[in-house]
Amino acid sequence: MSAVADDGLAIATRGLRKTFRTVRGRRVAVQNLDLEVPAGGVHGFLGPNGSGKTTTIRMLLGLTRADGGTMRIFGTEVPEKLPAVVGRVGAIVEAPKFFPTFSGERNLALLAEGIGTPRRRVDEVLDEVGLGSRGRDHFGAYSLGMKQRLAIAATLLKSPDLLIFDEPTNGLDPAGISDIRQTMRRLADEGRTVLVSSHILSEVEQIADTVTIIGRGQMLAQGSVAGLIGGGGETVEVGVRYPGVAVRILRDAGFVAQWQARPHGHDAAEGLGYDASEESGLLIVTGAEPAEISRLLGEQGLWVDRLVPSRRGLEQIFLELTRDEGLPVPAQPPSPTEEQAR
Repeated sequence: MSAVADDGLAIATRGLRKTFRTVRGRRVAVQNLDLEVPAGGVHGFLGPNGSGKTTTIRMLLGLTRADGGTMRIFGTEVPEKLPAVVGRVGAIVEAPKFFPTFSGERNLALLAEGIGTPRRRVDEVLDEVGLGSRGRDHFGAYSLGMKQRLAIAATLLKSPDLLIFDEPTNGLDPAGISDIRQTMRRLADEGRTVLVSSHILSEVEQIADTVTIIGRGQMLAQGSVAGLIGGGGETVEVGVRYPGVAVRILRDAGFVAQWQARPHGHDAAEGLGYDASEESGLLIVTGAEPAEISRLLGEQGLWVDRLVPSRRGLEQIFLELTRDEGLPVPAQPPSPTEEQAR
């Protein structure tokens, strides 16, 4: 692989800003974003849909003009000097266009010819993404997962140092998601830098070395996955009859507590003076020992039926960062449909 920038970053933005004009006025899509993607490894670019991930990527690739700030790829200013570095970048930002009646192999051969890449690279990249035995099948007969792997193969034709994938597992079934995840991890292990944007935080957590979490176009957290998950104290799952009350008690004691609602009837809370309409459910509590949680709630007449220390994940970190900002909760991986599972 080619040398990286002196600062060790594959991508760096400073004060990046983008607004769009809408019927209701101007909407800020990206706000003073300082993004740092280390060279080598998988970097997760995470946040809910509409948080500014795709807009940021499009600005990096010169597809959308920034309103302010600076951007560098391997130390080269973009988009001003993008031609000097674009040969080192492969990207999937929108659904790639392939000829449905052509084979995967022929589609890639046409692309290779267009960018001046030797024909032998077609077979190499097909093998690299696990399509070597299906290269002669028509693209139209591919599953969604195979189509996405062919798109990744197309980005590899010029042997890029940086790969940018925008929501690469959208619409895939669990098997397809696993295939793409393994492919991205393997590419990073070969020495490339892989930037993957996603609104499914738990999915990227499994392969990312470093992450950036954004919401409403603003930086919420950035760093190594291990560092972000390891900070902030132990996380405990707490099952309790009146979680709304329990949250208030624990927050008053100085702990971070979130309510994951789980409807469980409307029985009266005799003798406790609590609203009987509150739902039962799980609390996720950070920064408190299980015994301390049990004692605090017990003193108020609330008895727990579940008390399980658990590993703190990126979704929990996101909830902690945004609990007072009204940001949407990141999605869970989609369930397979009949078409995807074929």
